[in-house]
Amino acid sequence: MALIFRLHQNRQLLKYVAANKSLILLARPVTIKAQPAPPQSCEGYDERNMKIGRPLSPHLLIYKPQLTAMLSITHRATGMALGFYLVCLSVGTMLTSHDLMYYMSSLENISWFTHFIGKMCFAVPLAYHYVNGIRHLAWDMGKLLTIKEVYSSGYAMLGISIIAAGVLAML
Repeated sequence: MALIFRLHQNRQLLKYVAANKSLILLARPVTIKAQPAPPQSCEGYDERNMKIGRPLSPHLLIYKPQLTAMLSITHRATGMALGFYLVCLSVGTMLTSHDLMYYMSSLENISWFTHFIGKMCFAVPLAYHYVNGIRHLAWDMGKLLTIKEVYSSGYAMLGISIIAAGVLAML
């Protein structure tokens, strides 16, 4: 396309090409001036941006915490806690010298409140992760995806998981 514009604007060149029957002369000679490469700087990314005057990007802590973000972070944390419990219990069963009944009988000497708190440490991550997993399955099916439904299902999931954790800890 650029060749057509050049031919159209320069009629003398067109006459020259027609006379010599050569398109090679249409290319304009170009010379490149060699320049040395700029020196490598030893300063880091932050130093360069401060020298230029660029502001630092804001961190997450300047934003108001949202329910959806907090529930997502908590879902990941409870999944990691459940994995940690699984690893600790499986390694513990391999390294202990007594059977499970020995350790269960030693729990009879603990107060009711301490026993309840210990059970809640296991029940809360399990109930939360399980109920929130059901909520994620609903999302995968295309349900509860409006903002209002996401927030209402989030609050409902929190209530159900707390009740379920309490019931599990009471057993």
